[in-house]
Amino acid sequence: MSSNLQNLYRQVIMDHYKNPRNKGLISDAGYHDVHLRNPTCGDDVTISIKMDDDVIKDIRHEGTGCAICCSSASVMSETLVEKEVGDAVRLAHQFYDIVKGEEVLGDVEDMGDAFVYQGVSQFPARIKCATIAWKAFEQGISELKEGK
Repeated sequence: MSSNLQNLYRQVIMDHYKNPRNKGLISDAGYHDVHLRNPTCGDDVTISIKMDDDVIKDIRHEGTGCAICCSSASVMSETLVEKEVGDAVRLAHQFYDIVKGEEVLGDVEDMGDAFVYQGVSQFPARIKCATIAWKAFEQGISELKEGK
């Protein structure tokens, strides 16, 4: 990856970190919350999901952590909203492939800013930072499907 591309990716990550989208939880019965914490590095994230007719209507996030963790939550909240649940879960799995440096299979047009995390693969200890919000989302979808 060229240094210009790496610099652009860093700028996108820092923009989402300093100006997070969809930050702040909503206390509403229509939202399902999932809280995850990574004790290794201190990342602490809560994701709120609002789903209607198998479509993600809103995703909110709140928490503390490193720039990769917090910016990734912001990117996730923009990337997955208004997607059908199956598509959102597929995109989450594509994101995991991106951060692990693996080949991304399938249509990736809907990934938005998520591609900026491909450099994380060079720092294996940071993969959990990048994926914690996405894992919370997946857990929330599982819980919603189970009726929890």
